[in-house]
Amino acid sequence: MVAFGSLQEVALTLKERLRHEPTLAPLVFDNASGRPIDLDLRGSDEAVVQRLEDRPAVSAMPPVRAGRRKLGVVAREVTLLPRHWDWLNDQPGGASVALRRLVDEARHANPIADKVRRAREATYHFMTALAGNEPNYEEATRALFAGNRARYHALIAEWPADVKLYAGKLALEAFEEEQ
Repeated sequence: MVAFGSLQEVALTLKERLRHEPTLAPLVFDNASGRPIDLDLRGSDEAVVQRLEDRPAVSAMPPVRAGRRKLGVVAREVTLLPRHWDWLNDQPGGASVALRRLVDEARHANPIADKVRRAREATYHFMTALAGNEPNYEEATRALFAGNRARYHALIAEWPADVKLYAGKLALEAFEEEQ
């Protein structure tokens, strides 16, 4: 592991490291999603930082024409069966109000389960990208999604130190608290 921190810190650290080791082929991972990130490290440090600041957020939506952008409303397509549309349209405020209410209720229903799911998915994405050939990879993946913390850590124990460390960091919230 060369660097850990904000994307700007990691990019500048890698840029400096590549000056001394030009054959280095680093992989950068998003701490929230566990997915690899491509960085453009060409030019000055200021140019690298500027490109990162201009970079759209990972979750940024593609530009759309419809919606109330000033209110933060983005129009997107939802495919439902006619009976679903009928039910939504019969709700107070119509389909949009009913859908927003249902989504908000679901978002708040079980935040711990959502946090666990996101951590498991991020850990899985990282493991797939970097640890797919490591011993016990498949069993570690099963333990991760089964919520078996002790088995997961035992299975990744033989992995290279940095891979094990980062897989462990990503998995910190991937297991519900034992009762």
